[in-house]
Amino acid sequence: QAILGQEAAEVLLAPGTSKSNSTRNALEDMPKNKLGGNKAKRAKGGQEKAKKELEFKEDGQEYGQVLKMLGNGRCDVSCFDGTKRLCHIRGKMRKKVWVNQGDIVLVSLRDFQDEKGDIIVKYTPEEARNLKTYGELPDGVKINETDIVDGELSDDGVEFDDQAGVDLDAI
Repeated sequence: QAILGQEAAEVLLAPGTSKSNSTRNALEDMPKNKLGGNKAKRAKGGQEKAKKELEFKEDGQEYGQVLKMLGNGRCDVSCFDGTKRLCHIRGKMRKKVWVNQGDIVLVSLRDFQDEKGDIIVKYTPEEARNLKTYGELPDGVKINETDIVDGELSDDGVEFDDQAGVDLDAI
């Protein structure tokens, strides 16, 4: 009885001690959160780059370079067969693979509409260089250029005059 009485006295003297001790023990057993909040869980997927096989064109497909993004998953593509096409980014690529101006893409041609097509593959700059060395792309293609306007580099109409004679010391 003396032992029971002592435990009962401790509980009476310090109410809630047993509960706080069990809570403390439960917290010690839980794993430490190393990731962060729910945003880290969303962004977890695409960190490592998987090495994929280079995809060549087949009949009904053509290589092209994106001239202009139009919005709503559409863009103007200058295909290397000499045709400018309005292309649509396929649903599997939307919001997963970001297509930008100047990117080299593989376009699936439509049988019933020659002026329209679907973008099915976006090539990385390294893959585009490999295609160029294999002879799949023409030699005049600029791979990492984003300022492409109708096939030429844009200078935005800015010209610098070397003979203006501005004295920087006077300023």
